[in-house]
Amino acid sequence: MAKKRKYIFVTGGVLSSIGKGISAASIGMLMEQRGIKVTMLKMDPYLNVDPGTMNPFQHGEVFVLDDGAETDLDLGHYSRFVEHAHFTGKNSFTTGRIYDAVIRRERAGGYLGKTVQVIPHITDEIKKQIRAGSEDSDLAIIEVGGTVGDIESLPFLEAIRQMKSDEGAENVLYIHLTLVPYLSSAGELKTKPTQHSVRELREIGIQPDILLCRSDRNLSKEVKDKIGLFCNLQGEHVFSAIDVNNIYEVPLFLHEEGLDEKIVEKLGIWTGRPDLSKWKKMVDKIRNPKNEIVIGIVGKYTDWRDSYKSLSEALIHGGVANDTKVNMLYIDSEEIEKRKNQDLLSKVHGILVPGGFGERGIEGKIEAIRFARVQKTPFFGICLGMQLGVIEFARNVCGMKNANSYEFKPDGEANVIDLMESQKSVTDKGGTMRLGAYPCQILTKHRGHATKAHEAYGKENISERHRHRFEVNNNFRGSLEEKGLLVTGKHIYLENKLELVEIIELPEHPWFLGCQFHPEFLSKPLKPHPLFVAFIKSALENSKTLQKSFPGV
Repeated sequence: MAKKRKYIFVTGGVLSSIGKGISAASIGMLMEQRGIKVTMLKMDPYLNVDPGTMNPFQHGEVFVLDDGAETDLDLGHYSRFVEHAHFTGKNSFTTGRIYDAVIRRERAGGYLGKTVQVIPHITDEIKKQIRAGSEDSDLAIIEVGGTVGDIESLPFLEAIRQMKSDEGAENVLYIHLTLVPYLSSAGELKTKPTQHSVRELREIGIQPDILLCRSDRNLSKEVKDKIGLFCNLQGEHVFSAIDVNNIYEVPLFLHEEGLDEKIVEKLGIWTGRPDLSKWKKMVDKIRNPKNEIVIGIVGKYTDWRDSYKSLSEALIHGGVANDTKVNMLYIDSEEIEKRKNQDLLSKVHGILVPGGFGERGIEGKIEAIRFARVQKTPFFGICLGMQLGVIEFARNVCGMKNANSYEFKPDGEANVIDLMESQKSVTDKGGTMRLGAYPCQILTKHRGHATKAHEAYGKENISERHRHRFEVNNNFRGSLEEKGLLVTGKHIYLENKLELVEIIELPEHPWFLGCQFHPEFLSKPLKPHPLFVAFIKSALENSKTLQKSFPGV
């Protein structure tokens, strides 16, 4: 008889942004290091079919997978923590996607005239999606988005309640993350929010097996026992989840608490002890860096750091590879347009312009790129950042004063960034997007010297994830290359064998590189992305050359 798959459901209470994603990812990492084949899923309660059209201010970044699925940013956490799992669109779904599937089936006569209801039809579809996303794994860890008590999450909670009966109690584990605040005026930790959160969960019919208690300090045995008493579980099933200096310390702390040992005990899994030596070494490098630099991130979502979550983590990974602490200085591109904050550009060791959509703040980003090119400051442009690098070069080096992008000026006479002709007749904007993994050919040498792209990757053929609509206009490539812009990465578009520009460089610059794809989506703490490693290395060399000192940054 084949062994049954195990399921862990992670829920959260008291307030949002309590850390379910990091906690779930940390559990996945610990279970994988124990030799278990792990996968992870995220269920989000909003009605959007996916987060692809949502404002980053509201929801944070959109994380893209190889198959082109646009997912919640927590998939990024899972990808960075769990090394061997391969995630697809099946690993992330929303209430909108569930209802869409059910309504489509009803319209096609799939329910044979039955009255379609939340129970059992919506909950059955949720369970179906959970099982589909859990295939080829021994353990599936499923994070339930939202907060217990929210009306939107009720169908998900009802579905996972049913899973215990469907799959067998020995194969399902409920982990609930709550807040245990410290009240300084009383001088004690307050357990009442956790008690209320668990009570709400139990009213739905779910008894948590394990509680993770988020706090700024360790919970004593007495506090754990008290929480257990009021929440109908033993104190040994209550664990501290304290605030840490960086997210990569979380799995180490949870392991020290004995969480992973308790999980395998409760699920009846026989495993070895996890080997955390590489992870500990990486965390130690973050804690005790040999060097320190400042990277200026010039964007328009600078007030909401989750908009650039994968980007900031990739910079940290690149810093680890160089034994360097990377201080990130977020610079509002609109302020640069207003001739403010320009002095900040001279206080950084490298300038990064990330991806994005829309015209707001564009001229400020272009000015930051001009500064980097002229002042020989290491520059890294990603997606839109690369496109603006091309526009800046066209305007200020090639003399094309009207150079622009079709995105901002559809009728422009010098759109060095354009839509492919086949895309211009498509009215559905999603249909014009290049999403997911595409191959790229790297130019190895230029005038007898290795290109910066090849120096970083060390190979000629790569695959990277994309999320964009516009491309470098090949009609202007000759003029751009004649003035010194070097194309060092290209994708051959199979539909019509059209060459699409993927990477550009300036050979005479210490490190000026732009890429059309999003390398941050593939960066992991134990396997930093080569472009971020190379960028940080160049910024570190720049800092040592200039010997700059920036107190207070």
